[in-house]
Amino acid sequence: MTPPTPPTPADKGTVPFSAGRQSTEPAVRTTEIPGLLVVDLVVHGDDRGWFKENWQRAKLTALGLPDFGPVQHSVAYNGAAGVTRGFHAEPWDKLVSVASGRIFGAWVDLRPGASFGRLVSVELGPDTAVFVPRGVANSYQTLVDGTVYSYLVNDHWSPEATTSYSYVNLADETLNVAWPIPLEQATISAADQAHPRLAEARPVLPKQTVIVGAGGQLGRALQALLPDAICLDLPDFDVADAAQVDGFRWREVGTIINASAYTAVDAAETEQGRRDCWRANVTGVANLCRVAGEHRLTLVHISSDYVFDGTRELHSEDEPFSPLGVYGQTKAAGDALVGQLGAHYLIRTSWVIGQGRNFVATMADLAAKGINPSVVDDQFGRLTFTNDLAAGIVHLLQNRACYGTYNLSNDGPIASWQEVAATVFGLCDRDPGDVAGQSTAAYAAGKLTAPRPRHSSLDLAKVKATGFSPAAWTQRLAEYLS
Repeated sequence: MTPPTPPTPADKGTVPFSAGRQSTEPAVRTTEIPGLLVVDLVVHGDDRGWFKENWQRAKLTALGLPDFGPVQHSVAYNGAAGVTRGFHAEPWDKLVSVASGRIFGAWVDLRPGASFGRLVSVELGPDTAVFVPRGVANSYQTLVDGTVYSYLVNDHWSPEATTSYSYVNLADETLNVAWPIPLEQATISAADQAHPRLAEARPVLPKQTVIVGAGGQLGRALQALLPDAICLDLPDFDVADAAQVDGFRWREVGTIINASAYTAVDAAETEQGRRDCWRANVTGVANLCRVAGEHRLTLVHISSDYVFDGTRELHSEDEPFSPLGVYGQTKAAGDALVGQLGAHYLIRTSWVIGQGRNFVATMADLAAKGINPSVVDDQFGRLTFTNDLAAGIVHLLQNRACYGTYNLSNDGPIASWQEVAATVFGLCDRDPGDVAGQSTAAYAAGKLTAPRPRHSSLDLAKVKATGFSPAAWTQRLAEYLS
């Protein structure tokens, strides 16, 4: 067989690579495939040869390249022009480049959506790299002998990983790739020749969301909005069991929402309660932080106003920790762990109401039974309904809001627990005056109770700035009771 004749740069209408680019800084360009980025590298050359920074994290991420965390560097030597590889869509992100020689690179989007089947091609020399997001199939054809192809990936190759590959045939008529060297003259593996056409290609589904604590009040509300999420909860999944957490299949996960917690604030003051509270709220959170860091996952963690002492009437996201009791101390410790991750949303909330046993349900039950309760009147805050809390979390994820801490409760007037209970009575056709007030000290007399913050209201300006405006708690309370 006569070796194929590679096209010259003039044939392609391009300028051949030469050391010593005029630009002194790299640049990142977008393409018609979302997330597929072309990187113009700076190559320094002289009579000895050339030098380039192929991956410079600080510079490239500042220009918009994802901080994709490469863990493996692979190099493919191609002896002759015309070697043609791909299309392979692998379960990781990659940065492809050329160490020597020149290639014609081609990529096709295999992710479901409007860009499925979209093709982009770029000619690469040592002065160009391409960032290929997970779900985009990668292929290339060498244009000169002795081409060295290099790629960084953010997961380790394994035989198990290949089961989730997706492929497209190099000769697909729909794509109609303008290969510089005709495929009948190219060197192609038998496996690549047998890959399916685009119409039969398996779409690469997005990475999944995992809800930890899916059986709780917030977990159930999240399931309603994220029906495709993986749901984990006790007794099948113990977040504080490191072996269970490490053994889960995190490779295909993109986001963890931690809705699990030990929330029995009074029991947390007992000897066993302290142990259980620290185990769930700190050890468990540390386990999730570890796997989130190792697998580059986004972690959403639910926190509490109990990380504060309640002396300020309105709590901002940057208020220093000042917990009063064991529960608040464990939540603050968990918050500190989550804050060390780059990709995290720390959701601070208060006075949570969902389906199941809660303060509102208890007051409505007392109203129905004709009981006139005494309720604490010197603790102030706003209710948070789980449907709104879940909607706010999904909003932050879907809109890719900046990572960090967000206060998230319902809006509306700040009220005491006694005023909330009186509102419940009124909505249940009872006289609001039937709810008497009492001090926290009087309520706690003779009982083992945890100290509670006097003020629990959260400043919502930051989450509102993302475009999410929580409804007033009074509106949601009326809907809840109806």
